[in-house]
Amino acid sequence: MLRPHLRDAIEEIEYEVRVHVFDGVAAADAEYARVVHEVIDETVAHFVNSLGEADPSSAELAVLYARLGAEAARRGFQPDRLQTALRLSSQVACRRFIKDAYRFSWPKETLASLTDHLFELLARAADAGAQGYARQQGRMADDRAHHRDRLRDLLVREPPPAADAVTAQAGAAGWTVPRTVAAVALLPAPQGRTPSRVLPPDVLANWDPTAPYLLVPDPDSPGPERLNALLGPVGTAAVGPTVPTARAAVSLRWARHTLALVGRGILPADRPVRSAEHTALLAAARAEDLIDATSAAYLAPLLGLPAGRRLPLLATLLAYLECGGNAVTTGGRLHVHEQTVRYRLRRIAELTGHSFQDPAGRLDLMLTLTWLVHTAGTRRTTAPRN
Repeated sequence: MLRPHLRDAIEEIEYEVRVHVFDGVAAADAEYARVVHEVIDETVAHFVNSLGEADPSSAELAVLYARLGAEAARRGFQPDRLQTALRLSSQVACRRFIKDAYRFSWPKETLASLTDHLFELLARAADAGAQGYARQQGRMADDRAHHRDRLRDLLVREPPPAADAVTAQAGAAGWTVPRTVAAVALLPAPQGRTPSRVLPPDVLANWDPTAPYLLVPDPDSPGPERLNALLGPVGTAAVGPTVPTARAAVSLRWARHTLALVGRGILPADRPVRSAEHTALLAAARAEDLIDATSAAYLAPLLGLPAGRRLPLLATLLAYLECGGNAVTTGGRLHVHEQTVRYRLRRIAELTGHSFQDPAGRLDLMLTLTWLVHTAGTRRTTAPRN
């Protein structure tokens, strides 16, 4: 009784699914239209063929719906679309069963058996579709993670990669190439502690236990608060300079130089530290051995003083040079009276025999003082022997 009407049933179900579930997607996409038609056709045929079987096998149907679920995941459809399609299909089938029941005077037991069999079949189909969707989602997530790792490694490569290589890899990773990035170097987590790894999806991360880091797109937009909030849970962090995306390796290099100073106690560890705010200190750090070898030539008497007397004099001289030789401004910066500033400057001149007014060596002196002041609490300085 059902077989002569199968083609009409398939067309009605296909119409309902196409119009009310996929919003015309199946009609616009010939390949997907073929898949939808095939699934509906085989489902209806399986239902009718299994009516006379005491224990019908649903293995083939499970494979079919697992494939449909996987295809939905690949196309970015939400999983509830498949559930809605099955619900609509069951409504069409039940309407037709009821019409046939009146037309053929079926006993109510026949109608009940048909509907029970229908809902059992659709429940198995829904379960198989959900499993196929979940498996495909897992495979896609693994693929995306793999491509994101390759993209991250490509961006920090030196020399910089070609723009088309970045664009291609970003497309495979589902990552929109930003105008700028900043690298964030992280201190390895202490033994037994795992930092938060909940990050926005556009942040690329490397959780290497020896040298973890992040690549943050457009870190200055909309403002520094976003980056500070992002880095709060991940532990001690040093933020490299904001650079064009192609120069991410430069940002990472300076982020790691900055983090090294944090690790030595020269920069604070209780908040994110930005390389761009410590340019002079970073430049001096790269010349540490040169400063150690040359600073005694004109600062030996100061370097021989105990730390409690040495640091105020060095800090005053540095601030005085930074303030353009203005004692009043220097006093305001150091929170001391201007006369204290002048006294310290006279003391420096008495000890060293230099007034440090020559502009020719001022930049070198300021870099040297920057390093000596910032490292005063982390290194022992003794006057060299003559």
